[in-house]
Formats: sequence, structure tokens, C-alpha cells
Amino acid sequence: MKSKSKTVVLEMANFPIDYLNEFPIPAAILPPRLQALLEPVGDVPSLRVGVTTRWDNDQYGPNREYVHMIMAVVPESALASFGVVDEASDGVVSFSVPDVEHKGGLPTFDPSISGHDYIVASWGSGSFYSYALAEKVWMALGLSSHTLGGKQQRIIYDDLSLPEFGVAEGEITTQYYFSAQRDVQWTMSNEYLRRYLWMRGAHGVRIFFYEALLPDSEALRSLMAGQSHVLLEPNGGWYRLNIREFSGGLLVQVWASVAAVTPELCPEQRADGLMWPGANETMTHTKADALVGLEPVVYLDDCFLERYEQSGFFNTTPVKVYGQWHCGPSYGGQWSFTDCVRVGRNLIRTPMRELYKPKPDREIIHAHAFALNPLQVAAFNLDEEHIVSKIDRLVTQLLDLGDVLSALSSVLSIQPAPAEEIVGLSPKELRENGWLHYPELSRLAQVAPLAMTEQAFLSRCKSIHELWQRLPNGLLRNLLVRAGHARKDIKDLGSLKLMQALLNVVERLNAAGEQVDAFGSNPEPDDLTDRNAALAALFVNYDLRIADAHNAGDVLGSLEALGFDTAAINRGYGRALDHVLDGVIDGFARLNSELRKLLER
Repeated sequence: MKSKSKTVVLEMANFPIDYLNEFPIPAAILPPRLQALLEPVGDVPSLRVGVTTRWDNDQYGPNREYVHMIMAVVPESALASFGVVDEASDGVVSFSVPDVEHKGGLPTFDPSISGHDYIVASWGSGSFYSYALAEKVWMALGLSSHTLGGKQQRIIYDDLSLPEFGVAEGEITTQYYFSAQRDVQWTMSNEYLRRYLWMRGAHGVRIFFYEALLPDSEALRSLMAGQSHVLLEPNGGWYRLNIREFSGGLLVQVWASVAAVTPELCPEQRADGLMWPGANETMTHTKADALVGLEPVVYLDDCFLERYEQSGFFNTTPVKVYGQWHCGPSYGGQWSFTDCVRVGRNLIRTPMRELYKPKPDREIIHAHAFALNPLQVAAFNLDEEHIVSKIDRLVTQLLDLGDVLSALSSVLSIQPAPAEEIVGLSPKELRENGWLHYPELSRLAQVAPLAMTEQAFLSRCKSIHELWQRLPNGLLRNLLVRAGHARKDIKDLGSLKLMQALLNVVERLNAAGEQVDAFGSNPEPDDLTDRNAALAALFVNYDLRIADAHNAGDVLGSLEALGFDTAAINRGYGRALDHVLDGVIDGFARLNSELRKLLER
């Protein structure tokens, strides 16, 4: 008769341990999650290291798999005798609450993983679980946190001194009632985790419990030695392995302690020793400091800016200095890129000396990734207009429109509105502070690569429309009423058709050589209905804005109607954006020109 259970005590493994080879189940048949738990963590800085996990799959089905893991901070001297600890079963640092029956019965409360510190503070009761980065960890590393509420219930820790975002993150809470409310997965930057362990002189040890229902196999049966249930554990060792027959397969359960992360720093990211395109030797801070003048210069693809433009932590407001647009990202008054000048449509030129001025080395390394060699630069037209210049021209036309509409309303005895109220832009503010207090302009002028996606293109068209949509329809209607049109005929016209009607009126008067005092004489009904080709781009831009809002619309058809060769779309929508923007700017320029002709006659 076959025995139902057998315990096998193995010799204790020596330290350091090759966990995959020491583990009884061959690596070739290990489930990926269990194999990952047994593998050490390399020293690549960008790795995201799991430091706490509570995860399950197919809870009662044939593909069931379950893991909970916490990470302990263990001195190297204690590793050899660490063994499998009780917390491997609970999967949290502290389970339940202390049993205190009288005042002062808890003079000290020092939660730990069998006497050792932890990376993530975790508490559970079987029903409720809570998580946060350990106080010692975030304080030692100088991290700040922000939370995501609602269904996400996540907390994210950042190093705002650099800045470096998402240094550590994970779920804050979960509940368990027959099944888990959500999985819990805490990860931490390998660079920061190793820095903390290095400061502590300790290893990061995974304390975990793993369970999976695996198909019956010869490899597993050989470990069971003819038994239906076997428990394998080294004498005082680092794992316990339980294998038993269950539901037509073999249920594998593992309790283990794996020293996965060493207290060795990741290779430091340094700007010294970088070879820049076109250079004959590597560059260092010392060499850069010794440079005089503006040579050598570095050309960067302006996609270099995207990292900074997409985060509210950085300032990327374009600044016009002596006729040139500068675009140096900066962070909280702590560091900045200087003398970064836009040239051509998608290039940034900056002196090497300025690149190496005080800033985190990782920012210089980021710039290096976008540096272009002389042959690549030669393929660009350095005189081609860039996106910031186009938005600047659009702003100039809107300011001009505010002036002429204000002047015309005054001449026609309509209660005048200040120009800045008409277009929502203040010439004085723009002269004194540039775009600093108009973030919508900076967003419009963000990097527009030739390979722009359709969605990014439509989003930019929507922003263009919203910029000039501030024009008060009431003023435009009052001007058309002064032109002799009945209010009932224009009450349902939107801003675009009101502008078109106004341009039709003014062009008709200018063609006849009329002066402004003839503004209301002989109104033509066609003024309200004739399509004016000068404003076609504004109508197309409006259609594209609707396409973005409703995820519908014939984008290519709209561009073809504007005379754009849609064959270029195969390479992206960057040129399409140029075409639309130029058309919108030209439309406002035509309206402004016709209004000034009338006012000055």
C-alpha cells in the first residue's frame, strides 16, 4: 500500500546560493512566475524590481496560480542562517493587530520581517490589506509621494530633486472576500533600491509563498519518489517545497527566502566620456568648462523636448530673444538647458559648453540620445519655419484682429471692447512676460514631428480652434447688424460663418472703394451665404476639430479639400499640420488686411 505523505530533509545549501540550480524542480519546467522569483536581479538601472506582490489567477480552476511576496532588508552576515520565515505564509510584514488588554501594554511597536527591516510596509487581517513604502526607505532616499484614487488606489513615489518619477509605486489597499478585490504589485527602480541597500549594507531578500496546479509530469513524479504527497526542505535551508496530487494534477507549493538584490550600486550614468556626433574625442565636464565661444555646437532633434513638454514638473515655455526662439527646459529653478535655439523645422542648436553646464548627468545623457551627426544635419533646411514660429505668427494675427475689430466697433458706435478682451490675449503681457502666462500657446507649440500621428494632429487642430474661438459672437453679430442685416437672419450663425459674412461685407465695400461710413448701405443677402475661399482653412480646421471630438469624420477628405497632397500622410501628419496652420494664419491675415483697408480709407 502506497504511503500518503513523505518528508525529505535535504542537506543545507552553501551560501552564496545559485537558487535556480539548487531548487529541486528543473528550471526547464518551472512556471515563469516561480522562475522569476528564484532569479537574482541584475544591475541594470532601468529595471523595475518587484518588492511586494499579492496576485492570484483562476482561483479554483485548472490554471490556478498564486503568489505573495515581500522583500526584507537582511545584512549579509545573517543570510546564511535566515531560512524560511513565518511571514512567507502571511505575505505581509504585520498580520492582524497587537493584542493589548491594558493601558501602556504596547510600549514599543516595531514591526519587522523576523527581526529585519522591509522595503514595503504591509499589513493584513485576512480581509483587509494596506501597503506603503517603508518610512526608512522613502526618508533615506528623499522621496515624495502622490496618490491616484478611485478604482486605481495607487501611490507613487518620486525623487523631485532630480526629478525622477515613479521611483516606487504600487497599490495602497485591497480586500479579500472569497476572492481578491485587486492584485497588488509594488515595483521599485533598481537604481534606487540598490542605493538604499548599499547605504544599509544589506541584501534585498524575497520572502514568498507560491502555489500552482501543474500538469502531471515525470520530472515532478521523480521528486515524489512514488508518494502521493512529499515535502522537501533543506535542513535549516532557504525553501520548503510541497508537492501533492490534486484535482487531476500536481499542486506545487513553495515557501522560500531568496537573496535577490545585492547591496552594490548600479553603474552610474555619467556624461563624462560621451562621444558626440561629429566630434573627434570624448567630452567631459572639465573639457566643456574650458571651451570658449560658441564652438563646437551640437544639433539635437527637437523630439528631445518631448520628455519635458509632457510633464508639468518642467518649464518648457519658448522664449524669443533677439529674434531667435529659445527652448531650454528647466526644472524648479535648480537647473536648465541654456542657449538652446530652434533652427529649421525640427532642430535645436546649442553650444557644447552650455550642454555641460550644471545639471544632472542623466539630462545630458538624454540630450545625447537625440544628437545628430553632420550628415543628418545637412539633410535639414535650417531656414524652414518651426512650429513655435508658426504659433507666434498666429498670435500676431489674433492680436491684430483684436485691434481692428475694436477700432471698427468704435467707429460704428458699437460699445467698444478692448482688443485683449476680444481675442483673450494681452499685448502688454506678451511684451513683458512672453508666453509665460499663456500655457495654451506653449502647448500648441510643442514638438510637431513629421511623423506625427493622426490623433496628435487632430488634437492640435482642436487646440488651434479653441485659441481663436474666444472671439465674442455678440460683437460679430452687432457688426453685421450695422452692415444692414436683420438680426433674425444671423442669430443662428456660428462664429466661423459670422467671420465669413463680415469678410464678405468688407471685401465688397473695398472692391467698390467705399469708406467706412458706407458700412451699412446696400446690404447684400449673399454676404451671409457666400463661401469665402480665404477662410477655407478655418472651416477645414473646424471639421478636423469635430473629428477629434467624435472620433469620426473624413480627415483625408478634409485635407484634400484644402489642397493638401495626402500622399505625404504615409510619413506622418506633420506636414498636414503645417498646411492647416499656414492656411489658418493666412485666413486671419486676409480678414485683418481687408478690415484695415476699410478703416484707413
